Amino acid sequence: MTRIKTQIHIVIENEQVVTTSRNIADNFGKQHKHVIESIEKLLKEDGSNFRPMFKKGSEPDSYGRKQKVYYMNRDGFSFLAMGFTGSKAREFKLAYIEQFNQMEAHINRPDTSQLSPELQMFNQIFHTVANNELKTKQLENKVDNISALMTLDAKDWRKEMVTILRKIAIKQGGMDKYSEITNESYVRLEAKARCNLNTRLENRKKNMIAQGLGKTTVKRLNKLDIIEADHRLKQIYISVVKDMAIKYKVWSE
Repeated sequence: MTRIKTQIHIVIENEQVVTTSRNIADNFGKQHKHVIESIEKLLKEDGSNFRPMFKKGSEPDSYGRKQKVYYMNRDGFSFLAMGFTGSKAREFKLAYIEQFNQMEAHINRPDTSQLSPELQMFNQIFHTVANNELKTKQLENKVDNISALMTLDAKDWRKEMVTILRKIAIKQGGMDKYSEITNESYVRLEAKARCNLNTRLENRKKNMIAQGLGKTTVKRLNKLDIIEADHRLKQIYISVVKDMAIKYKVWSE
């Protein structure tokens, strides 16, 4: 179950515990467009009841392009996942519910300021013991996650890099920070590899135009494409993003 939990992404958005349609698609082995279709079918069939459970948003894909996603609370997840079957799906459902419970318990922690001094003392002792146990478990997860981070390879590097950068952005305040974090990764790469990505990008576009490729194809070209075309740059960029993951402590999640 520990392996499953590390793949689950649940955050607090506008004081509500939510997950995303993309994370659901990744974990349940479904195409994201099909998950979106299922959500929009629910909204179309009974919008008045389902609309409070889902909120449309956007997240960058592996190419850095903004794509439609839906945020959903526990109720939205429950309705959406109702039709997911199989032993693996059951494990993920239980793992999501457990994560929802933990996050909701965190934000709904009661105010103990009105308790007597004695009860406040016992409450503090209880939370100290619980926090110490939690820190021990977090340390174990931290070691596992750092080990996994250090062994990342270039097989699915674009997806893995974007996932890490998304986590950093969320940790720094939300997906609005994604462009800033991505730019930081490029600046770090240029300094480490002593290259200019903008120059390489413009030169590649000129070559593509000279080869007669269409405007749409040329326009889609981005810095990740430039990095992917150069094995040395790709290895350095993976190293850069790993360093950023450690700097921003996303391995602890």
